[in-house]
Amino acid sequence: MDKMKFGVLGGGSWATAIVKMLTENQDKVAWYMRNSDAVAYIKKEKHNPNYLTAVEFRTEQLSLTDNINEVIQSTDVLIFAIPSAFLEAELQKLTTSIHDKIIFSAIKGIVPETGLIVGEHFHEIYKIPFKNIGVITGPCHAEEVALERLSYLTIASADEEKAKLVANNLSSHYIKTKISDDIIGTEYAAMLKNIYALAAGIYHGLGYGDNFQSVLMSNAIREMKRYIKRVHKMKRNINNSAYLGDLLVTGYSTFSRNRMFGNMIGKGYAVKSAQMEMKMVAEGFYAAKTAFEQKSKFSKKVETPIIDAVYKVLYDRENAKRVFKELTDKLD
Repeated sequence: MDKMKFGVLGGGSWATAIVKMLTENQDKVAWYMRNSDAVAYIKKEKHNPNYLTAVEFRTEQLSLTDNINEVIQSTDVLIFAIPSAFLEAELQKLTTSIHDKIIFSAIKGIVPETGLIVGEHFHEIYKIPFKNIGVITGPCHAEEVALERLSYLTIASADEEKAKLVANNLSSHYIKTKISDDIIGTEYAAMLKNIYALAAGIYHGLGYGDNFQSVLMSNAIREMKRYIKRVHKMKRNINNSAYLGDLLVTGYSTFSRNRMFGNMIGKGYAVKSAQMEMKMVAEGFYAAKTAFEQKSKFSKKVETPIIDAVYKVLYDRENAKRVFKELTDKLD
């Protein structure tokens, strides 16, 4: 497995950061992005023109292409970092089978077409065995990877050897990795924390301070624990970095696009206006709908007041100030 070739699919900040990490360990990394102009620019100028522009690549280490099938054909391990809202549209371009590939998702969201987390989508729609599927989660912001600030990743897979393979190839002096067998729990945590970060942003936009934000985060991790337990019951420590750590960095950081999106909603932006102004996808927008609708299918009721409040504001178009004032009375 040491000789396996890696490919990254996606052209955004997180894809760019993952390529940077891989080039610390791989002689050659295949990189697909749909924007042909960006491909040409990186080949000439050695950095992504749109994301993490400070990261300079040695282009001899990159096999850049705007043809997704070229990356599929030339690699063994595929890391998907395409926003979940666009994943299925990109997969529809495939003319090459991915059935025998090792697939790791760095996507922290829900596939809108199926309402599934990415790993489940690959398993159910593309028949990828769970042993060949993994998840890459934080706490880690792409912007801090670009600056080579010490960051931590959790690599989850049902196959320990595959988790170690990916972990070893992402590790460096500024990236520490650990592995986990909780592939479903870590992926749901990565999805749910975006909703809670969005809620944190709304509260910030409404004028609430740091004291209240700490109460919100405390309630959010407990809500996350209840939700994930309903989805996949197993022994896990919700206070570990893949759950609580990722929640905190997304909820508090100025780099968080979900917090930024929520902040705009709290300040009075309409949902469509906030989406148009954002240059990056806020995964929490799609996740809120799926998480809210999915819980009605659980065999036992689960209390999710924060998810409910975010859903009411984003999809029922209820007044954010009123909804989040009511939420404050439900938190402790």
